[in-house]
Amino acid sequence: MSVFRIEGGHRLSGEIVPQGAKNEALQIICATLLTPSKITISNIPDIRDVNKLIFILGELGVKIDKLDSNTYTFQADDLNLDYLESLQFKKDGSSLRGSIMIVGPLLTRFGKGYIPRPGGDKIGRRRLDTHFEGFIKLGAKFRYNREEYFYGVEADELIGTEMLLDEASVTGTANILMAAVLAKGETVIYNAACEPYLQQLSKMLVSMGAKIDGIGSNRLIVQGVESLGGCEHRVLPDMIEIGSWIGMAAMTRSELTIKDVSWKDLGLIPNVFRKLGIQLEKRGDDIYIPAQESYEIQGYLDGSILTVSDAPWPGFTPDLLSIILVVATQAKGSVLIHQKMFESRLFFVDKLIDMGAKVILCDPHRATVIGMNHESSLKATVMTSPDIRAGVSLLIAALSAKGTSTIHNIDQIDRGYENIDGRLRALGAKIERIDNTF
Repeated sequence: MSVFRIEGGHRLSGEIVPQGAKNEALQIICATLLTPSKITISNIPDIRDVNKLIFILGELGVKIDKLDSNTYTFQADDLNLDYLESLQFKKDGSSLRGSIMIVGPLLTRFGKGYIPRPGGDKIGRRRLDTHFEGFIKLGAKFRYNREEYFYGVEADELIGTEMLLDEASVTGTANILMAAVLAKGETVIYNAACEPYLQQLSKMLVSMGAKIDGIGSNRLIVQGVESLGGCEHRVLPDMIEIGSWIGMAAMTRSELTIKDVSWKDLGLIPNVFRKLGIQLEKRGDDIYIPAQESYEIQGYLDGSILTVSDAPWPGFTPDLLSIILVVATQAKGSVLIHQKMFESRLFFVDKLIDMGAKVILCDPHRATVIGMNHESSLKATVMTSPDIRAGVSLLIAALSAKGTSTIHNIDQIDRGYENIDGRLRALGAKIERIDNTF
């Protein structure tokens, strides 16, 4: 296992181009299973989770051609469906939560879809009910092997229907939408997720020949079609990585320009950072962040403490709450962080407290941060990355800390961030990757 060794306290400077969006790429790649035609996808991030999904599709028989480091073609015209019931698939699929989204395309095109209980970040309960309840409403039969934690759905034909999702699950909406595009008749999905990445999936499906109305809303209307064709698609820049770079600039008091961010798809992200007192300028489609010696948290008009909480789009994404929390440790003022969606995502704050941060963990969902206004630096320490976003948050803390920090289990960070150490070094950070063979 490799570790990061970070010498903190160095300012960054320069320009950074955000990687392609991880959460979009996982959906888009699964959608290639809906057609025997060739699909070309560009701006795919070179990260562990995406590469693992590409590997699974290759084992399933998809013809994959890597045109350059971030561009692939996929052609699912001769699949080995027996792989889905193999021991190897049960091992491969269980290591990646995004693998759940192969089920919808396989079910609607081939009449069956299987998946072991998928892995992913240990950030709390992450139910799969929304996915399978949607498939059942479309006419599929569900089965679950409790001994092997193996899920399956089968159907001779899917029939369109109306459904109200029990939660606005992004992956659940994506999975059901992909199943519905080849179902017979009309499907209406209420309480659908409407994140930009879901909109991207919808637009890609339309370019393949699907009929979808209501894109960008929480009510999707799908008219099933006989078949879908090929297309070309470009993945959006990753809004979570963009937020991470903003946090790095603020914590290290650095001047950075983030290029080609697709401002129209960032939603509340810029404004939430501005509420922490961080200056952001829109320059064309770039974000310019000037070096700031301090940034002050804005309270509410009545003087009460600011609360930053997550919500389904267009609310603030839960994936950035960990970043907001660590950035607030060096702000002037206090903020309440309310993580509504996952009950284990804030447990990394004990590491920040070890570094000298003033954080009160009120309960599994809420933490109060008392900012130190850079008057007292965080102290270097040895840490372990528990999940992707907490891992990057600890990395940001280490970049601003006094002394040299070590972060173990950086495979978690590599799952979501492409060449993060190399890109940081190009901006002036003192970070090295060390292979730990012990």
